[in-house]
Parts: sequence; structure tokens; C-alpha cells
Amino acid sequence: MTSHAVYAYGVVSSSTLYSIRGNFPSPEGYAEIEEVRHVTGGEAANSSIVLSRLGVQVKLDGNWLGADENGKRTKAFLSDHQIDTSRLPLKEGYKGVQEVVFAAPGTRTIFGTYSHLLEEASWNMPQDIDITEAKVVCLDPFFADPAARVAETAFNADIPVVTVDCKYDNPLLKHTSAVVIAESFLRENYPDADLKKLFGYYQAAIPGLTIFTFGDAPIWYARPDEEVSYCRPYSIDPVDTTGGGDSFRAGIVYGIMKVWNDDKLIEFAAAVAAITCTRFPGVLNSPTYDEVSAFMNEATRC
Repeated sequence: MTSHAVYAYGVVSSSTLYSIRGNFPSPEGYAEIEEVRHVTGGEAANSSIVLSRLGVQVKLDGNWLGADENGKRTKAFLSDHQIDTSRLPLKEGYKGVQEVVFAAPGTRTIFGTYSHLLEEASWNMPQDIDITEAKVVCLDPFFADPAARVAETAFNADIPVVTVDCKYDNPLLKHTSAVVIAESFLRENYPDADLKKLFGYYQAAIPGLTIFTFGDAPIWYARPDEEVSYCRPYSIDPVDTTGGGDSFRAGIVYGIMKVWNDDKLIEFAAAVAAITCTRFPGVLNSPTYDEVSAFMNEATRC
């Protein structure tokens, strides 16, 4: 394939997405299934698809794919979006990562085998040439040693790195240009924290842009020693929020690749995520650049 503008490294999964009518049921309850679709899962895989639909050449590496039906389908989805998956051959006798997602209006619930993946360390080591040939790196932090290697290699080559949900004392943050921290990650890892103080800890840890997202509440963002800026997300009627965070991260990667200022890239990322969340399945139907531009011209701005 032709050379890539973005190198993505991280989680690649098969996924089955169920759209349900109304709210997710309580234990022993019932919900009506509206639609079932096979899609991709994993942060790196989803961000790669969103970037590809924005017109970006992406090379993807990460955990192994099995040579079973799920692995073949996942690789086909990625290849159909012109993503370079040459580092992800299908492995015979291996059962790859799987997830099942139930999407209700404004929320989603995920079941998966990600803990097994971390226990087995079933992933590739990144290749330096893939990193240094990129303009921007889209990095999942979940595979600690290879993620640290990707971040350091890119940093030493003056290539921006955009990562997501990791603690503020994670060493890879010193090599990143932007980190996006979701409300769900904050709630799970810092349930009692003063969020303004916590944001400051991230600012001190990263040389680039710190971003906190809170669903439909304002986005926080700032660089070291800056006052926090706020951006209100676009008002939408969500259909599938499963890929909202991955789409937002893809928008940040795109904006950094274009060397936009922080306000513009945050607003663009918010628009990408908003449009994705109005479609089912969101990631596979994420917007083109022209669709994002039209949406931003017509919708209420941040």
C-alpha cells in the first residue's frame, strides 16, 4: 500500500453491536432488540476507520487477529476502508479479542475479552519504521511496554503522539502531544478526585494538550500553565455512542496533522464525534471531511 500519514497502534477487536429500544434493562429485565450488526471494536481500530473516512492513509498495528470467522471479518472491514493491515496477519489456532455491545439512546454497555488479552500479551511489537514514516501517531496506552516504545520513538523523531485514557503518572505522557481522558475513565480511576486539581496534574505531566470529555457536558482543554478552556459539544439525538470517544480522538489526530490551533481542532473533533453518534453503526458510517464541514457550518458551534 502507499505510505501512511497516521500510524495507529493498539486494540483491534471483532464486535457485535445490538441496538435496543429504550433504556438498557435492569437485572432480570427485558429490552427489545431493534438491529444487530457485525462491526469493528477496539480504540485503535475504530479511530483508524474514522480517520480513513476523513481521507487519511492509516497503517494499523496492535494485538493479534485469529484466523477464525471473527478475525477474517474484522480484517476485511479494515481493508475495505483502505487501512494498511499488513502487520496484522491472521493467526491459525488463535481466538482474537471479541466484544458485544448493547447500544441504547445516549449510552452503551460493553462485554468483552479485553482482560484476557492483557493477561496473554497477545500483541505485536511495533516496528520503528512504521512510526517514523508517519506524520502523526494514534496510540492506545493499554499495552504498556510497546506503547511506551511507540511514544518514545515518535517523540525522538518529532512526530506528534495522540493517546487516550491513562493515568497522569503514566510515563508515556511525557512523550505525547495530546491526551484525551473520558469521563468514564475519570469515574473509574479517580472517583473522589477534585477534577480541576486532577486536570492540573495532567497538565504538568504532558508537554502538549490535555483534554477531558464529559459526554454532552463541556469539554475541558489546555496546555501546560494555561487556563482551562471549555467547548460545549454539539446538540444531537444520539443513536450509537459506542464510537464517540474513538471518533473524537480521530478528530484530534486529524487536526494535529493539519497543524490547527487548539480551538479549531477541539471543535472539529467534537463535530466528528457528534455526527458519528447519530448513525448506526456509528464508526462504519462516520463522516467524511465534507460532511463535517457542512455540519459545523449549519450546527450550533461550541
